[in-house]
Amino acid sequence: MGVLNVTPDSFSDGGQWIDQDAAVRRALEMLKNGADVIDIGGESTRPGADPVPEAEELRRVIPVIKALRDETAARISVDTFKPAVARAAIEAGADIWNDVMALRYEGAVETAAELGVPVILMHMSGTPQDMQKNPQYDDVVSEVCDFLTERADIAMAAGVSADSIWLDPGIGFGKSLDHNLALMHDLDEVIGLGYPVLFGASRKRFIAAIDEGAAELERLGGSLAAALRAAQAGAAMVRVHDVRMTVQALKVQAAIRKGRS
Repeated sequence: MGVLNVTPDSFSDGGQWIDQDAAVRRALEMLKNGADVIDIGGESTRPGADPVPEAEELRRVIPVIKALRDETAARISVDTFKPAVARAAIEAGADIWNDVMALRYEGAVETAAELGVPVILMHMSGTPQDMQKNPQYDDVVSEVCDFLTERADIAMAAGVSADSIWLDPGIGFGKSLDHNLALMHDLDEVIGLGYPVLFGASRKRFIAAIDEGAAELERLGGSLAAALRAAQAGAAMVRVHDVRMTVQALKVQAAIRKGRS
């Protein structure tokens, strides 16, 4: 899954793809480089990000989704927690709803059932505005697993089909460095819940916490290490900024595992 943020303030690529033509070119480049899905978001969920009005989020994402759909049949995901934005995005040509709130926003679970598209449920403790203010868990792995199981059960009770549900442990969303490392170490427990897992750790701050001083654009090595760990554990998809290098790393890992080309 290639990340396409059409925002002015996302943590890594904010402001780069606001222009519609530039956004579409970037999406097509990622597809050429091996992305299977393009994830388009119009509201930053970085720590401390300001909320974006629904109308502004629609203005940012819908034209890009429509323009990209005119260029390719590849799968498009909309990264939003607002039901109205998800509905408009699907109508514009998106295929997947990627929800950092795991359908907790008012009307979201009902909308997901009506839309009938794959939906990704992510764990986030708190909101982007406060999630990194001293996050606390007794056992982060079990608590994240319990939360995701509960949200999947709620979605299915509302009419979302089980085979439409994906899970995301939410690396970097309301978690300290140790919390993130524990989730990556025990990622097989999340995968063992029985749903396909999306894993996103690309360019995140925990990398700089391990490699002190690494700027946002100096986190490729850490991003690749995390993506390889996710693939090793059995994640179904990784969400990344650096598609070409991630595809290469995954190909090499797979070839090594087979022991032949």
